[in-house]
Amino acid sequence: MIKSLHKRQSELANSQKQLEILSNGIFQNGDLPKFKDKIAETGQFPLTAKKLEILQINVGYMCNQVCEHCHVDAGPDRKEIMTRETMLQCLEVIKNTGAHTLDLTGGAPEMNPDFRWFVEEASKIGVKDFIVRSNLTIIRSNKKYYDLPEFFKKHNIHVISSMPHWTKGKTDKQRGDGVFDKSISALKALNAVGYGMPDSGLQLDLVYNPSGAFLPGNQASMEKDFKSALIDEFGIHFNNLFTITNLPISRFLDYLIASENYEDYMYALVEAYNPATVKNVMCINTLSVSWDGFLYDCDFNQMLNLPVNSKVKHISEYNESLLEGRKIMISQHCYGCTAGAGSSCQGSVT
Repeated sequence: MIKSLHKRQSELANSQKQLEILSNGIFQNGDLPKFKDKIAETGQFPLTAKKLEILQINVGYMCNQVCEHCHVDAGPDRKEIMTRETMLQCLEVIKNTGAHTLDLTGGAPEMNPDFRWFVEEASKIGVKDFIVRSNLTIIRSNKKYYDLPEFFKKHNIHVISSMPHWTKGKTDKQRGDGVFDKSISALKALNAVGYGMPDSGLQLDLVYNPSGAFLPGNQASMEKDFKSALIDEFGIHFNNLFTITNLPISRFLDYLIASENYEDYMYALVEAYNPATVKNVMCINTLSVSWDGFLYDCDFNQMLNLPVNSKVKHISEYNESLLEGRKIMISQHCYGCTAGAGSSCQGSVT
């Protein structure tokens, strides 16, 4: 089994080391333009935050999987878990803002011991779109999680699940032996309670990210292929497929360096840069909250320890007037969100 960078005591477990790699080499010597210079060419620097619409909360880095390309560096050995006290602070912010989407992520968010309590409390607030990002296998990892499909249905949760491919080989290569079979079993369980089924109102979306050092294909085309394969082979239904570009951070950066693909991948990202995507990147209307309550412009910045550029640094001191209009923190990993059709946690951005 792959171990987390932290468990391996890799130098890349240090976010500052990752930022040094992203800022030096081909970007320092001028072979490739830095992201801030690229967006400045079209008058889009600095990026500034608009009104908060999406609050994305990482409730912990603990996970039952150790995926090859995980940007969170999540795994069973990660013990960082959000406390109920921090969850209560998050609930206060949700109540007092106009945010229409609450997005719970991890790790495997379901492994937080207060996960169900948090979902129940947050459901009472009535956000428009309540998302839980599930790796699917958690539903089949232990009997205590077997009823998650019914729990999600009870609270009308929008389930977004990672699914690297419709074939066993590609899925298990990226996420570990046995992941594909457990994922198929979990999808069938979700379908059984209505998720992804026509006219059920229960939203089940899948997320695809490439298994190697290449960019994802066209989202609409891939969705068609996924739906055809999963229905024909397993009778599985889902609503939408989101394609997400792997960002060169954490375990994917480790993979790029180890496979000697880092420079080629960065060239590919820069060459695929699309200025039209910049106005719709997720950091414009999103706040990312870490397991310990600190605020970031996006989930990727959280993993690089790039906190928001504001006097307000923690969810406990949330102040909308101070956060709105802030300058977004950027580095070269941001090319991943602006390549081709663009990429965010909600898929393509153009």
